[in-house]
Amino acid sequence: MNNSKINIAHLIHAIHSDEEFESVASEVFQLQVQRNIPFKTYLQLTNRPFSIGSPNFIPIELFKTHKVTCTPNHDVVFKSSGTTADDARSSHFVYDQSLYEYLAVAHFEKKYGALSEWAILALLPSYLENGDSSLVYMVDAFMKRAQPSSEFLLHQPELLHQKLSMLKARNQKTLLIGVSFALLDYCENGTFNFDGLTVMETGGMKGRRKELTRVELHDALQKGFPTSHIHSEYGMTELLSQAYSSDGKWFSPAPWMRAFTTDISDPFLILPPGQRGLLAFIDLANYHSCSFIQTRDIGIINEEGLFTVEGRLDKSDLRGCNLLYT
Repeated sequence: MNNSKINIAHLIHAIHSDEEFESVASEVFQLQVQRNIPFKTYLQLTNRPFSIGSPNFIPIELFKTHKVTCTPNHDVVFKSSGTTADDARSSHFVYDQSLYEYLAVAHFEKKYGALSEWAILALLPSYLENGDSSLVYMVDAFMKRAQPSSEFLLHQPELLHQKLSMLKARNQKTLLIGVSFALLDYCENGTFNFDGLTVMETGGMKGRRKELTRVELHDALQKGFPTSHIHSEYGMTELLSQAYSSDGKWFSPAPWMRAFTTDISDPFLILPPGQRGLLAFIDLANYHSCSFIQTRDIGIINEEGLFTVEGRLDKSDLRGCNLLYT
C-alpha cells in the first residue's frame, strides 16, 4: 500500500462498498500488526490470530497508557477531555493531521452539504479549556470553510442569543454544535425559534450536570429550540472518524468506518445485528495508529450498519485489558 499521505486520503475516501472496505481493511490490518507494537503485543498476549477474519480489537484504554502508533513521527497529539482532574487523558498521536481534516470535512459535507453554505457556532467550553481536543480541531477546520460569521463561544449566553438572532434575520443556515451541558445551560434562559438552525449535541455532561439519556437530552433541547432540528455527533479522541444522527437514535458512520458489537463478558465474541453489546469499530482514518478499537460504549448495530449508543460500561475491565499495563 502506497504510504503517500495524499494517496492514502484518496484511497480511504474512495471506499463505496463492503468489498472495497474489506480489501483496504485487510491491508491496513497487516500493516498495523507489523508496525504498531502495542497492537502486535496485545494480539500475542491474548493468543489472537494475526488475521482480520477474527475480532481483533484493542481496548480503548491502551491510548491512556501506550503510544498506539505505527510511526515515531506525528503532526499533532489529540487528548481526551477527562471529567475530573484525576482522570488519565487518552493521547492519540496523529501522524497526518491533513488526513484527519480531509476525511472529517468529506464526511460532514456528504451528510449536510457544502460547509460554505453554513454558519457555525460552537459551544465547547470544556474542550477549549482542556486543550488538545480533536473536536475543537475539527470544528475549527469546518469554520475555515464556513461563513465568516462562524465563531467559538464560551459561557456567553447573551452573545450567543445575539448571534443566533442576527443569523436568523439573515435567513442563514446555521449549525450550533455543543457539548450537552452548555447547550442545556443556554436552554434554561428560555426558548429560541429558528427554523434554519440545526443543533448538534456532542454528548457528555463532563461532570457539570446529571447524566441524561439521549431521549431526555433531545426532549430538553427541543423545548429550548422548538422549531430547530436536533442532531447528534459521535466521536472520540481515539477514533479519527465521526458518526452523525438526525433522529436521536441511529448513528451513521463514515463510509470508511464499520461498527460492531461484542459480548460484554467476552470482547472477542462479535454479536449479530440487533443484540446489545460493547461497541467496537474499524476506522480506516486511523491508518497511522490503530484502526481496530474496542470501546466501553454500549449499543446495538442494525442490519444497515447503523448503531445506537445507550450508555457506558463502568467499573469493570474488559478481558485482557490489563495485559499491557506495565
